[in-house]
Amino acid sequence: MKLEDFFPFWQGLSEEWKTRLTEAAVYRKIEKGTVVHSGSADCLGLLLVCSGQLRAYIISEEGREITIYRLFERDICLFSASCMMRNIQFDITIEAEKDTEAWVIPPKLYRKLTEESAAAANYTNEVMGSRFSEVMWLMEQIMWNRFDRRLASFLLEESALEGSDSLLITHEKIANHLGSAREVVTRMLRYFQREGLVELSRGTICILSREKLAEI
Repeated sequence: MKLEDFFPFWQGLSEEWKTRLTEAAVYRKIEKGTVVHSGSADCLGLLLVCSGQLRAYIISEEGREITIYRLFERDICLFSASCMMRNIQFDITIEAEKDTEAWVIPPKLYRKLTEESAAAANYTNEVMGSRFSEVMWLMEQIMWNRFDRRLASFLLEESALEGSDSLLITHEKIANHLGSAREVVTRMLRYFQREGLVELSRGTICILSREKLAEI
C-alpha cells in the first residue's frame, strides 16, 4: 500500500510535502510478538498499517494488561507518536499480534505537516477523536458490563477475526485482553462449557453456540 492510500487529504498537499513524506517514511516488517512501542517516553512515529494486526494495550501498576484497541489494514496509530501531541501523556504499548507490515512517519515531520495543512490537522483530530471514543466505550464496558458478557463478546470477536469457531488462544492471553485475572477467565470459561456454549481443550476454545453467546 502507498502512503496516499492512508490520507484522504493527499491530493491537496503540495508536491514538496508529498516528496518530504515519501522520502521520510520507513517501511517496516514486524514479526508477531514484537513490541513496537512502549510507553509515553517512546515516540516511534505515526504508524500506518499495510497488513497484519497490532494490539494496543495499557498496563496497570500491578502489571495487569488490558487491550484498548486493535489495528488492522489501513488503520493509523497516533499514540505511537504521542510526543507530537501537546499535553497528552498516554502510556500505551503496541505489540504485533500477527506478522505486520507498516509505514512509519517521523513524529516531528508529521507534526509540522499538521501545523501547515488544515486538512491534515482536521483529519488527525478526527482519528484521535475516534480512538478516544473507543477508549471511553471500553471503560464503560469495564465499569458497567458483567464479565460473562464481556468474555462472550470477546470470543465472538476473535471468531470473526480468525474466521473460525476454533480459537487457538490461552486463558492468560484472554485475561490480558480483558484486564482480568487468568483464574477469573478460566472459571467463566468452565461455566460456559457446562452450559454447552464452548468446548475447552489445551490451548484451544471451540465455540459450540454462537447464538447463546450473543444472548448473554
